[in-house]
Amino acid sequence: MAERQTSVRCCVAGGGPAGMMLGLLLARAGVPVLVLEKHGDFLRDFRGDTIHPSTLEIICELGLIDPFLRRPHQEARTLGGQIGGDFVELADFSGLPTHCRFIALMPQWDFLDFLAEQGRRHSAFQLMMRAEVTDLIERDGGIVGARVQTPEGPLTVDSELVVGADGRHSTVRAAAGLAVDNLGAPMDVLWMRLSRRPEDGGQTLGRVDAGRILVLINREDYWQCAFVIAKGGFEAIKARGLGALQNEIATLAPSLADRVGEIADWDHVKLLSVTVDRLRRWHRPGLLCIGDAAHAMSPIGGVGINLAIQDAVAAANILAPRFRAGGVGDADLAAIQRRREFPTRATQRLQVLAQNRIIGRVLANPAPIERAPRALRMAARWPSFKRLTARLIGLGFRPAHVTTPASG
Repeated sequence: MAERQTSVRCCVAGGGPAGMMLGLLLARAGVPVLVLEKHGDFLRDFRGDTIHPSTLEIICELGLIDPFLRRPHQEARTLGGQIGGDFVELADFSGLPTHCRFIALMPQWDFLDFLAEQGRRHSAFQLMMRAEVTDLIERDGGIVGARVQTPEGPLTVDSELVVGADGRHSTVRAAAGLAVDNLGAPMDVLWMRLSRRPEDGGQTLGRVDAGRILVLINREDYWQCAFVIAKGGFEAIKARGLGALQNEIATLAPSLADRVGEIADWDHVKLLSVTVDRLRRWHRPGLLCIGDAAHAMSPIGGVGINLAIQDAVAAANILAPRFRAGGVGDADLAAIQRRREFPTRATQRLQVLAQNRIIGRVLANPAPIERAPRALRMAARWPSFKRLTARLIGLGFRPAHVTTPASG
């Protein structure tokens, strides 16, 4: 089969949150962009689906918040956890300086469908599904395109800029030979689902006791469950048998005890091997990495999708004017990294601190917990504490805002 060829000003590898948002913003500014997504749809379960106030503010700035909120979603205005015998409210988003003072819980496939729908409203936007970037094209020390595998055969994409937004196992960053610093993680996560009943209540919360952590995310008709385990511990859990896992979940969440049988076999349990890392250099001439391809985040706080979105916004703010003025240089790519490196490092520092000082210690101690730590109970009584945690989770450090005007 003959190899096909096409050209575009910007080629984005990966149709996740970072890639789709960047594609939408560049196309909105009149920059021809091709987003390549290796799957045939967005229907992968157990992806992050917490759309934080920082991302909702970006959607407001694009004038798209009303159609976005018309899509099925749930709204978490506070976050809390059951620690032993105590329920502790940890964050209250009601005081944030944003239009939407809540976390929107929306399956990621719906969010990506929304971004794709908005992108297609712009003639400069192209989305190619079942198109997997397999290698980069290099010439004179710079990246000038990508090799892509499609059902119709190989495709060569010539591009002024290739953006790697293809996740924590990025083909693009590996092909570019970019150095990665691994910050470590003491945990992995088992994802599963259990049916939800109206009497369950709607709050998204965590449960901590006896060396185990369970997070329940409300998806209206079911709970998306994240069962946190020690790093590399999945095989030992499987060796104990499915019944032991069901019993541990029932112990942590007694109200779900009559439903744990819905986890009928190990095919219903998906392992997320947690990685926290970041590139030393996010770019080469003709190449930029953003989102998880530049910095894999811990699931703590559900901030990964929102950091990725802010990477895309910051990148578009710098790239769109440069494309329209003539072209993108390595100094522009370096400016994007400078803009986003502090928020990335600061967020990862907090995540690693929480992993090592809190989660790692919980997982290492199987003793039952009678009460939440006194210091935490005292802090949770102060509205200022819950406002601070809401700001860290909901907005993060140096949140990005859309400055790129729409073309036409």
